[in-house]
Amino acid sequence: MFGLLFKAICRSKNGLILFCSPFLLLPLPLVIGTTEARCAYVIGLTAVYWCTEVLPLAITALLPVVLFPLFGIMTSKDVCMQYLKDTNMLFLGGLMVAVAVEDWNLHKRIALRFLLSVGVRPALLMLGFMSVTAFLSMWISNTATTAMMVPIVQAVLKQLNTAGDEEEAGAPSEHEENLPNVQANGQVLENGLRFSIQNTTEQCNESKEMMKMCKGMMLSVCYAASIGGTATLTGTGPNLVLTGQMNQLFPDNPDVVNFASWFGFAFPNMIIMLLAAWLWLQIVFLGCNFRKTWGCGTVRTEKEIAAYNVIYEEHRRLGPMSFGEISVLTLLGLLVALWFSRDPGYVDGWATHIFNADKEYVTDATVAMFVAALLFVLPAKPPCLFLWRTQSFGTDPQSNIEPRATLLSWPVVHKKMPWSIILLLGGGFALAKGSEESGLSRWLGEQMTPLQTIPQYAIVIIVCLMIATFTECISNVATATLFLPIIASMSQFIGMNPLYVMIPCTLSASFAFMLPVATPPNAIVFSYGYLKVSDMAKTGIVMNIIGILSVTLSINSWGRALFSLDSFPSWANSTAV
Repeated sequence: MFGLLFKAICRSKNGLILFCSPFLLLPLPLVIGTTEARCAYVIGLTAVYWCTEVLPLAITALLPVVLFPLFGIMTSKDVCMQYLKDTNMLFLGGLMVAVAVEDWNLHKRIALRFLLSVGVRPALLMLGFMSVTAFLSMWISNTATTAMMVPIVQAVLKQLNTAGDEEEAGAPSEHEENLPNVQANGQVLENGLRFSIQNTTEQCNESKEMMKMCKGMMLSVCYAASIGGTATLTGTGPNLVLTGQMNQLFPDNPDVVNFASWFGFAFPNMIIMLLAAWLWLQIVFLGCNFRKTWGCGTVRTEKEIAAYNVIYEEHRRLGPMSFGEISVLTLLGLLVALWFSRDPGYVDGWATHIFNADKEYVTDATVAMFVAALLFVLPAKPPCLFLWRTQSFGTDPQSNIEPRATLLSWPVVHKKMPWSIILLLGGGFALAKGSEESGLSRWLGEQMTPLQTIPQYAIVIIVCLMIATFTECISNVATATLFLPIIASMSQFIGMNPLYVMIPCTLSASFAFMLPVATPPNAIVFSYGYLKVSDMAKTGIVMNIIGILSVTLSINSWGRALFSLDSFPSWANSTAV
């Protein structure tokens, strides 16, 4: 009876969480009854639903639209305005360009071309996989990058594992009728010749080494996808949460976090993390035999040649670059150039010169939407400029004129665009605004004033550890959304530059290395069956430590100079009205 009851409870776990959580949190608005308590009720309920995912994340993000007006925290008009802000438009424009890159297979061409250049030695192959995955994750989603890279890794590993084995397996077939005579001294006597049975042991060892290499290669892809997304402002959700929260919580900040400044800080940190992760994975899964893994002084084996041919054949199938691919690549380059030159910080950008020092007229979102709009205007095929040539063949020129397809179409965007992330970002901004309006953020910041007795670098490490642990359970966007407003208020009360803690915490929200469910790239890699949960946990915990140490180093070195972190800025004294 108790067993049946337990099974019924397990089956209805989501239902229990969904309906019981609102009642369990009711003492906050009913007993305490303050505006801060009512806001804490909404945030607590949203956090529970986000952590347990009893509702889709995007639907949970819409709860403030209902609950904030219901509890008298904000009007419905003010809440709804938070769901499509400048940051959301930046994310939308960046994603449209990413969808075009993915739709034209440009990311696959870049990946295969780079892999052909690095070769197939185990250590260099892993570095090649990690480098190209990290680079692509800077511009397109981590999930799409991983989903594209893992089949390539799988095909290469298959060739490394099987090529050449057929000859080894088929060699004894001529003498199957003459069974070998195993001697007492551990040798095999066959046709008057003696052979050692150590070959079998060596094959077993090679099989174990191959399995370890497969695990390392798979992990390298999902780790690189998470690390690469941190390098650009549009690379992953938490980065956009940061810039949105900065504009909302500190409206007087002089556009401190933009594409150029973020790249200047995060890209070197990404390089450090990528190299550290590569060395760690090489030590764990490839060993320290550099002669073997790097191929120093050796020639290519048949397996390595076969693996190289797989990559070459995949690249050959793509054919020469089409007009559409070249156009998309050009627009991507234009987008990056405009982002960097809009307001680089050390000199006046083009936005300052065009709008007479009022650069707020144009933001990174303006640039993103401009380039995204061009994708729907420019043709996918070269335009026919010489229509008179068709007339010379006696044909009607109008009969040959067809509507030219553009580089991107709305059905493709509708199919591939992760619309839920936009609602998730909007829900986060609504929660942050509600916390500010109700005074909850201020109250939480006051409770953390004892932290001012701790060195600032220690505060960064403690908070980063907490967030890196938390993000293993819920999405990185939800983690950043919940913690950044609290951290901002804490920084104000202890007199510390908010960016000194907010930036490391934003990066730490992407350090989901330990569990398959922590992030979609981990789940994709885990689904191929090479890895166990224990493999990911043991390797991932060191990756978390590497990430936190790297971020701490970055924020205390060039981050201080780039964001002027040694002083408490005047804009941090003002908050949103």
